[in-house]
Amino acid sequence: MTRTDAAPRLSAAYWRLWWATGIDNIGNGAFAAAVPLLAVTITRDPRLVSVVSAATYLPWLLLSLPAGALVDRSDHVNLLWRSQAIQALLVGAVAILAAFGRITVPVLAIMAFGLGACAVVFGNAAQAILPDIVEKPLLHKANGNQQTITTIGLQFAGPPLGSLAFALAVAWPFGLDAASFVLSAALLATLPRRRRIPHAYPPLRTAIADGLRWLTRHRLLRTLAVLLGVNTFCGQLATVTLVLLATQTLRLDTREYGLLLAGAAVGSLLGGLVNARLVARIGALPALLTALATNVVVFVGIGLSPDAIVLGALLAVNGFVTTLWNIVTVSLRQQIVPAELLGRVNSVYKLLGWGLIPLGALTGGLVAHTFGLRAPYPLAGALRGMALLVAMPVLIRALRATGPPHNDVLHQVIGTE
Repeated sequence: MTRTDAAPRLSAAYWRLWWATGIDNIGNGAFAAAVPLLAVTITRDPRLVSVVSAATYLPWLLLSLPAGALVDRSDHVNLLWRSQAIQALLVGAVAILAAFGRITVPVLAIMAFGLGACAVVFGNAAQAILPDIVEKPLLHKANGNQQTITTIGLQFAGPPLGSLAFALAVAWPFGLDAASFVLSAALLATLPRRRRIPHAYPPLRTAIADGLRWLTRHRLLRTLAVLLGVNTFCGQLATVTLVLLATQTLRLDTREYGLLLAGAAVGSLLGGLVNARLVARIGALPALLTALATNVVVFVGIGLSPDAIVLGALLAVNGFVTTLWNIVTVSLRQQIVPAELLGRVNSVYKLLGWGLIPLGALTGGLVAHTFGLRAPYPLAGALRGMALLVAMPVLIRALRATGPPHNDVLHQVIGTE
């Protein structure tokens, strides 16, 4: 008889993280559906609606770099569960204020900023802890699973619950989100801890500079970060007034809007289930190029959607290719970046990639107010197309250098400058 090694399997710690992610994102999905509905009850001005969205993402611009340095020198588990606990308190306050009719646009924007600040720390720590509890060959699978459960909660299960709960009582979806944060924090607190020695880390300013220097020297990841920045700017420019396009132009009611978001999530869910296998078959960079090119066409089409069915189908396609982009780029960073720099490099990457989202939200509100609710999507599609053309030489050069689609050591081939 010959002895064969068992195939690597995802650990029990990973599955606790997976369950915490799912529970958290069901509440977040309910919150995401309820916030624009609540904002629309306060104001119909697209510019004011966009302010709330901008406040949610502003922390990625202001806090991403120090958060990355914090993640590299702190216990990931503590950061994860404590950020969730603070978010539970913030959303609980929103629920109480909404129940008594004390919510205004400034109050909603302040709460959104606080939640976004916690999300900066949580998102960075969640990606940094994954290589600690998942073997490297399983990172694509683990990230695919994370994307799937995030999609199920954030886009598939949460929004219908949020819109239904909002129709019953304004405070209910926010109470649901607060409860999900509490349950998630309890699960995250049980994850294994990796000891970190504070004096082994450089001063904060030096630590931030190290992460910035590493990313700027890596041609492929640097290009992907800038391309992500343009894409997220365009994505927020387009989607910030989606609630107005759906409820005013296409005349959907509160429940139908929730179903539209859930229908759109089907594409993201399917992507989370199959995209890891797709990447393994055709390669990471071909998958990226496919996702980017498809998104350009989809965004133009969304702006021309004649009804909710076409809109939902195009949003589903957008969800599928966005998931493909996420799985590939997150796994690349986890494979390429040294473990001791992962938090800082992630923070710089997300600063470049997400820092323009608030500006995109404000721009989208102005475009919708000036040119109509359909205008942001074709404009965003055109800008994404131009960015892809500019980045294409670097991506094609990397594609040719990597060779076979199963090559998972891009950093050895494309490397740093």
